[in-house]
Amino acid sequence: MTRHVRPYGDTTGDGMVQTSFTLPVPHGPKADGAARQLANRMGIDPAMVVHSHPIGADFTFFVVYGRVNHVVDLDEVRVVEREYPLLSPAEVNAAVKRVLRRKLVVVGACIGTDAHTVGIDAILNVKGFAGEKGLEYYRELRVVNLGAQVSVPELVRRARAEKADAVLVSQVVTQRDAHLLNTREMAAAFREAMGSRRPLLIAGGPRFDPLMAGELGVDRVFGRGTTPGEVAGYLVHAVSAKPTKEVPA
Repeated sequence: MTRHVRPYGDTTGDGMVQTSFTLPVPHGPKADGAARQLANRMGIDPAMVVHSHPIGADFTFFVVYGRVNHVVDLDEVRVVEREYPLLSPAEVNAAVKRVLRRKLVVVGACIGTDAHTVGIDAILNVKGFAGEKGLEYYRELRVVNLGAQVSVPELVRRARAEKADAVLVSQVVTQRDAHLLNTREMAAAFREAMGSRRPLLIAGGPRFDPLMAGELGVDRVFGRGTTPGEVAGYLVHAVSAKPTKEVPA
């Protein structure tokens, strides 16, 4: 594989890119000029405004196309690689039964004011996502979906009451980094309430960077496009590395 790469538009390595943004400028020639200037300062030169459209009286949306000279060194790219195998539902069930000798309890929620349950439902509900059944489909997983706008204290209380092995938190609202603030608050609350006996903490959403797990205080971060099978595989991998938590009869 080539180590150094550039964007591809019409021909390999021509550096052509397309980007879109909004400026607080009324639609017109001056707005187009402002968009080109911004694109130039972003390293796009020459920059062509291929689309501009007014958004109300004082804003304009742009699509800009042009060339960049930047080169990506693939040896310097840092990402979170999946370090566990993807398993079928039958394999997940067998592994949970072997490791825990009971059902693995998963509590999921959208915390804070976030009311977007599409993400958490795609992972937890039987209907699933991308052709995969959600975690409710797995016989050896017990799923408690708390839904939207769950406060952090309520999430901690329910996780303790359900004897959760894992807590999945979905965050879609990202204005003013709300997803990051909420996740840090959640992680701190579990550390304070349960210490080292806290459940696995997993955050997910389209704007999360998987590299931020340690910074946010959680065990794993899943980004855009995550499937239920990936989450199930991680749960098996993670609980296998933790001491077994017995549940009184």
